[in-house]
Amino acid sequence: MLIDLHPLLSQTGKVKRLEAELNMESFDMKSSSYPIVARKPIVLEFTNTGDGKVEVKADIDIELDIPCGRCLELVRTQLKIETLREVNLSGNVSEEEAALDETDFIEGTDFDVTKFAYGEILVNLPMKVLCSDSCKGICNRCGTNLNHGSCGCDTTELDPRMAKALEVFKSFKEV
Repeated sequence: MLIDLHPLLSQTGKVKRLEAELNMESFDMKSSSYPIVARKPIVLEFTNTGDGKVEVKADIDIELDIPCGRCLELVRTQLKIETLREVNLSGNVSEEEAALDETDFIEGTDFDVTKFAYGEILVNLPMKVLCSDSCKGICNRCGTNLNHGSCGCDTTELDPRMAKALEVFKSFKEV
């Protein structure tokens, strides 16, 4: 959804409030995709702070299904994001602002709500999601979820420094 901010620039202190729907069914990245299972409209407030700058205040509230970092079970994860940014629409951008270039959601005076929300969600995604603090994960041999029971695999870990000695013993072992 595009919002034209040009009418807002006519008067310093002018405020525009609105709600916008998030037009994404899933949150897609290069390596993964998380379905969006619940969402509320994004609450946006734009304030002209003068000199072609607009303050953007946004409240984003969504729920994603993210796999557990240990057992890969889907975990419902709620993200409540409150953000406040200043956007320069005047075209007079300082070198510091140009180096950051974090305004891919602005083109001219058009504000792209979907791109803005995507960036905010990306920055606020948790690094690792766990279904519980006591999650046992999956068996590294057969892939069984160890939270549901034992798999019976031999999980004895041998010292890698003794691998050659183990090979010698196995070669002399009677079958």
